[in-house]
Amino acid sequence: MTCPRLVLDANVLVSALVFPAGSTSWLRVAWQAETVRPLASRETTTELIRVLAYPKFRLGKDERDDLLADYLPWCEIVVVRDMSAVPDCRDRHDRIFLALALAGRADALVTGDGDLLALAPVFPIPIVSPAALLERLNDPASPIPDAYED
Repeated sequence: MTCPRLVLDANVLVSALVFPAGSTSWLRVAWQAETVRPLASRETTTELIRVLAYPKFRLGKDERDDLLADYLPWCEIVVVRDMSAVPDCRDRHDRIFLALALAGRADALVTGDGDLLALAPVFPIPIVSPAALLERLNDPASPIPDAYED
């Protein structure tokens, strides 16, 4: 079985990185064990850095750098050259994740964001919840779902 290539939105990433006992902490183990391959672009990495700096997380620069070091080395870097194929969505910040999924030919975009999940029926790349992805990874015979399932 080939390693699924995934776009992880900023909320999923922050949850996996900042909350080691959280519901998405298994993702961190999965990318470090190379069970999944996260995709990243300059734009999505910039967004992750921006979100990790939110005051509510109370993370110093060294802590943020450590978290990035637990993620970025496992990423496949994708250059996004064209945003024209990205559909409109309610949150303009989400467009970069859609663009990365298209440019990187991801196997899925993983999110809990309602704005992105609303696009699942019309987006050519599967948009799935972390729970749906985990279910698929626990049952290799099962394909990545083509819509949000939880």
